[in-house]
Amino acid sequence: MRHSHPLEVVMSVHRARASAIATVAGAALFALALGASAARANEPSYGPNTYDRTLDALIAHEDIASRGGWPRVPASVTALKPDAQGPDVVLLKQRLLASGDLPPEAMPGDVYDAAVIAAVKRFQLRHGLSDLGTVGRLTLKALNVPVEIRLNQLTATLERLKSNGFTFTGRYVVVNIPGASVEAVENGIVQRRHLAVVGRPDRPSPVLQASITSVNLNPYWTVPTSIVKADIIPKMRKEPDFVAKSNMKLLGAENKEIDPATVNWTSLNAPYFTVRQDPGPLNALGQLKIDMPNSEAVYLHDTPKKNLFRNDVRFNSSGCARVEGVRDLAAWLLEGTEWTVPAIEAEIAKGERKNIALKKAVPVAWVYLTGWQGADGLAQFRDDIYELDTPQGIVTSTIVARKPKARAAITQPPARPLSIPVAPGTAAPAAPLPAKTASN
Repeated sequence: MRHSHPLEVVMSVHRARASAIATVAGAALFALALGASAARANEPSYGPNTYDRTLDALIAHEDIASRGGWPRVPASVTALKPDAQGPDVVLLKQRLLASGDLPPEAMPGDVYDAAVIAAVKRFQLRHGLSDLGTVGRLTLKALNVPVEIRLNQLTATLERLKSNGFTFTGRYVVVNIPGASVEAVENGIVQRRHLAVVGRPDRPSPVLQASITSVNLNPYWTVPTSIVKADIIPKMRKEPDFVAKSNMKLLGAENKEIDPATVNWTSLNAPYFTVRQDPGPLNALGQLKIDMPNSEAVYLHDTPKKNLFRNDVRFNSSGCARVEGVRDLAAWLLEGTEWTVPAIEAEIAKGERKNIALKKAVPVAWVYLTGWQGADGLAQFRDDIYELDTPQGIVTSTIVARKPKARAAITQPPARPLSIPVAPGTAAPAAPLPAKTASN
């Protein structure tokens, strides 16, 4: 009996293609097991070929579902170490075989041998986990996600890509929010991959497209009002010296500094001042910011809390993306100029603010992909951290095409009146509203 999708949005084209290549569904699954290396392919996770590759993964996982899915594994597998043996090893091997991570010839036996270690590492890489080769808490959780959920994730990706409004250019940057990762892409090849820290569920990072326009060295951080209300004010009520020890200043009208001691923090609800953190090692943006003007006021930046990149779960920010190795990414954006990594580091060491404009803006896409397949044949899955793999969630987490820019208004009247008649009572078109600008 065939399992139905939890998300009923699979398009007829999916079914048509699935029917046309049903005879190779087994081969697609076999490719998952033998045709891909553990190393990530150089093709981007989000690119012109992602849709077709993800459709192949959907077909392979439909085949898995039709065979009854994969078995659950008990929590006791977390106690297994290399060279262990017994029934738990057999259950783990059956699970890894079903998803194509363990080749069939490695199935006999009940020993946690090199083949099992390699299969666990492969599974961990496909799920964005540290490839330790042993089953920890997060790996156990991923192993026991039903195949129906994985089908849902792949289907959600196909729906988002079907309506995708991002244009893939020669150079672009991708922030995959569920993957907490950043890719720098040039001519269809990933030049740089970076771990990232993105928004936590109560302060999610937005799906959007923008253009990277500049790199800011030793930046100020102007704290968003929402963070002042949610974080700064409560901290000041408990720690009256928090603003001072965080190298922050309160700025009022005409940027005049306000003494924090004169503020009644107990009764304050709506701040009447701006909170700005000066450049330095404590700055929340670190020592480098990659600016991309957008309505959500988010950007990529450095961080003083680099230990966060060692975590497999990296959803700790207030919406912006902290990037590991952000200086390398900045140098890639500034290729063709004198701003190499050593030059950037030397300038940062001066401690002075400096804005470096890109010669040509680079498009950036913040996307929400929880399931996809890469050029290496590996089906990748990440947690639906914001619970957007639903019909409504897909709509709100799909990049929409940008509206074309309105043509500039004619400032000089034509040489002679136009002879096109206007119907009586027809209103003249309204003047366009000024564009909304965002401030960081």
